[in-house]
Amino acid sequence: MSDVLLEIRDLDAFYGDAQALFLLSLALKRGEMLALIGANGAGKSTLLKSIAGLVANKRGEIKFQGRSIVRRHAFEIVAEGIALVPEGRKLFTSLSVEENLRLGGKVRRSGNWSLDAIYELFPVLKDKRNVPATLLSGGQQQMVAIGRALMSNPELLLIDELSLGLAPLVIKDIYDLLPKIVQNGLSAILVEQDVTRALRVASRFMCILEGRVSLEGKPADFSRDQVTAAYFGT
Repeated sequence: MSDVLLEIRDLDAFYGDAQALFLLSLALKRGEMLALIGANGAGKSTLLKSIAGLVANKRGEIKFQGRSIVRRHAFEIVAEGIALVPEGRKLFTSLSVEENLRLGGKVRRSGNWSLDAIYELFPVLKDKRNVPATLLSGGQQQMVAIGRALMSNPELLLIDELSLGLAPLVIKDIYDLLPKIVQNGLSAILVEQDVTRALRVASRFMCILEGRVSLEGKPADFSRDQVTAAYFGT
């Protein structure tokens, strides 16, 4: 079995006529956490949506476990083992916490994640399992969004803007749980505005500037000034 879980080569992605990614390539190993950093509009979310089948790609290749997933439907990609925690959570507002979580398990992939496992990870959700998702705090909604993705028992977890709009204490609590979330060989790509925090937990990072890779590697191999220059293009 190859050590590479996800491979992207020369990817171009568009929103309408506007090009968002230019010849982007990356390789993600099994069990690796990649921090994807860059300014607003750099193309980070577009990359995650491209992997998840939510953005059409006009050129390039995306392979997951050695098989092309280009032009596959989003529900097929989830069934292959890729789950997205979207920016803004995107919970089903008419459903309860537990109903939202159960939707994530509809693909019926085998694995360690179940309702009991999610409630063990986020005990507050068990107490609120019958509460409408819209009545939760922002942090609790993010927990539901993460739990829903984990319920599909993915091999690759895509997390878009993990800390966006959350209180500092809540962000710390969720980051403290990341080692449990990515245990047992789960790979992850984390989009995060808090560069310092993202680099602290990631095994590798990629900085995107105006749709192109401006810097990538292990966080320990680069100074803060180098990362800042790649982030802002200075």
